[in-house]
Amino acid sequence: MSTPLRVAMIGYGFMGRAHSNAYKRLNDFFTLDHRAVLKVACARNEEKVKAFAENWGYERVETDWRKAVEAPDVDLVDICTPNDTHQEIAIAAAKAGKMIVCEKPLARSTAEAEPMVKAVEEAGVPNMVWFNYRRVPAISLAKQLIDEGRLGRVFHLRSNFLQDWTISPDVPQGGAALWRLDAQAAGSGVTGDLLAHNIDTAMWLNGAITRVTARTETFVKERKHQLTGKMEPVGIDDACLFIAEFANGSLGLFESTRYARGHKALKTFEINGENGSVGFNLEEMEYLDYFDYRQDSHVRGWRRIHVTNGEHPYMGHYWVPGLVIGYEHSFLNALADFVRGVETGQPAQPDFRNALQTQKVCEAVLESGRTGQWVSTGVTL
Repeated sequence: MSTPLRVAMIGYGFMGRAHSNAYKRLNDFFTLDHRAVLKVACARNEEKVKAFAENWGYERVETDWRKAVEAPDVDLVDICTPNDTHQEIAIAAAKAGKMIVCEKPLARSTAEAEPMVKAVEEAGVPNMVWFNYRRVPAISLAKQLIDEGRLGRVFHLRSNFLQDWTISPDVPQGGAALWRLDAQAAGSGVTGDLLAHNIDTAMWLNGAITRVTARTETFVKERKHQLTGKMEPVGIDDACLFIAEFANGSLGLFESTRYARGHKALKTFEINGENGSVGFNLEEMEYLDYFDYRQDSHVRGWRRIHVTNGEHPYMGHYWVPGLVIGYEHSFLNALADFVRGVETGQPAQPDFRNALQTQKVCEAVLESGRTGQWVSTGVTL
């Protein structure tokens, strides 16, 4: 008999759907001792959360997150709410002895994130932050190649995340759908929402970022706020570019914007080392580009690896070689790693403490954007 893993989902938006799908399919693809059970869906809007719960198969709904967190029939609390609520929910869940998985970024600031780390560590509860792109098989394969020493000494990492959905000044800020444009709810703009993913991936692949210098810009200075109905100043960064120094001596170049017309989710990276390079593009996520300088010169060149073989990371759980998986499977892979970590006692990463390091880099980037100076991150990995 498998052990139930009873889930309380706090939030019902886009991420709530992505996570719910992972819980529902977990045991279809991964052999684990635990079986996910969708117990409680929780949100302030009772009508909408009831519809969400009915669609995804949650047993009941709550409109008070405290009741969901404290419920005796809940083992795992999944935080899919706006960033300004992460700290309070996470600390309460830790005190209640619940396992916790939290959407990224961990919080709006390092000052908010540090008590969250303290709470989960004092309570001794399993925890993870949903930096799901680590679990894209092609990115995991890049990690494997780097760890095998195939790139040798790394010199450069460049990465971007480009979107175009906020260009119109008529797009409002605030409210359930557009809280990411409200600095009070989000903490930052593209830095916390998009670059946090790139920073997490970069430090997972290439080690600690030690200092940064950044330039941020807010192109639309005022937007109508959906909650007040008034035109209010925009406090988030619409675009961010920064240069980074890594602890291993390599250099990084990062860019993110929501003003790149024609791009919906262009997330890329390239890493250049003495013996080779790797490159990834989320829009073609089944591929990893690889250059091996050590090949004979007459056949030396970029190769494109179709990451669908059974020996590739995670792919042995899915289809036959040549058949791809998608965005939703990155959450499924992350959840499987988390549950396996609970079962083996070897916690999955990134946990809260690891995600705190990404928070520190984001904060250093924003500080540098304000001051125009190089800023040390204080990251320890």
